[in-house]
Amino acid sequence: MLLLHSARNRVNPAARKSKPRSVDQHQPKIGLAIAGGGPIGGMYELGALRALDEALDGLDLTRLDCYVGVSSGAFLAAGLANRMSTAEMCRIFITGTSDDVDFRPEAFVRPAFVEYLRRASSLPRLAASWWRDLLFAPREARWSDLITRFGGLVPTGLFDNSEVERFLREIFERRGRSNDFRELGRPLYVVAVDLDSGQAVRFGGPGWDDVPISRAVQASAALPGLYPPVQIRGHHFVDGALRRTMHASAVLDQGIDLLLGINPLVPFDATHAPGHGGTRHPLGLAGGGLPAVLSQTFRTLLQSRMQIGQAKYAQQYPDVDQLIFEPNAADGEMFFTNLFSFSARHRVCQLAYRNTLADLRARADTLIPLLATHGIRLRDEILADEHRSILTGLDIPPRMTETTARLRRALDDVDQLVARQRVRQSAARG
Repeated sequence: MLLLHSARNRVNPAARKSKPRSVDQHQPKIGLAIAGGGPIGGMYELGALRALDEALDGLDLTRLDCYVGVSSGAFLAAGLANRMSTAEMCRIFITGTSDDVDFRPEAFVRPAFVEYLRRASSLPRLAASWWRDLLFAPREARWSDLITRFGGLVPTGLFDNSEVERFLREIFERRGRSNDFRELGRPLYVVAVDLDSGQAVRFGGPGWDDVPISRAVQASAALPGLYPPVQIRGHHFVDGALRRTMHASAVLDQGIDLLLGINPLVPFDATHAPGHGGTRHPLGLAGGGLPAVLSQTFRTLLQSRMQIGQAKYAQQYPDVDQLIFEPNAADGEMFFTNLFSFSARHRVCQLAYRNTLADLRARADTLIPLLATHGIRLRDEILADEHRSILTGLDIPPRMTETTARLRRALDDVDQLVARQRVRQSAARG
């Protein structure tokens, strides 16, 4: 289950310092930060977001004040910033009942044949150079140099990530959505790392806001070894999680009052949980071999960096409430499920959904006053239903054409303008 984000891995209202607000002050500003975690991590985040969307009255995840996404989290952040509801994203990725998007998981694991051929084409040149050095400078040509010399033949990624960009571009260029950061109406940051300098770049920020959102997400999700680096303006970009886990400072710097964060990867506590299949392995995680060791190492590094960052943020932003949602460390479902498997997405999304509702239910006494300062309340009727499924609220909406979708979006904009005007008038009368 989801726990408080503290030393016990629970949702933590960090640096709780409520600020008194008069009626003429601005409405509370809310930011969302979503970390990476591969396809399964993204599905866990979607389940948690869907639970928050249903259980928190007064919170509209498609109209927050700012967003930041890293790797798989960038998919969701970009979708929400483009006003795609959590229900619609569940229809796309979980049930397949969307009339808008046809999601085909196999397209995301297509071998990078172009990358393979490009690397293989350099083999004759490297081989000729090696034999020339071996014949004419045998003292300088050492067998130990083989790995360094021929390392360039190894592809930088197994799969072709151009499909990632094409998939998102098609989504964001229709039904009134936008593939341009500058047209969203609210800040969205997608973080990637410049491979040649090791520095993080915020796409959507100054100097990088003209890069298409789909291209930025492709770069942020380019996990080394899985996908090749993405070239933008002569720079090669890889997964943004290489620098930081969640990059929450991107939204904290926007003067927000409440930060919502989701991190799907935590180290597995095998000492307090049965092993995969219901029995504990006598050798612990080491019994799972190198994959289990590497997975635990990777998760531990990510969570450690995030905890350090959260401790720093609590001091730098003492007036910001910070709620960070993570899985239970003793839950083997997330640990033993292949991070890059699409087949388990429904099960993992459901797990996150139910655990998030359970956590909100268990921590209601703490969360009610905290959320009230931001105009949010818990929906008792949702939390009271302990058997509620992520499919419960996913009724298939009427099919829409491109024209009706744009009209519905425009009417929604009008409703929001009217609502804001009423708030201003009420504040003025007060």
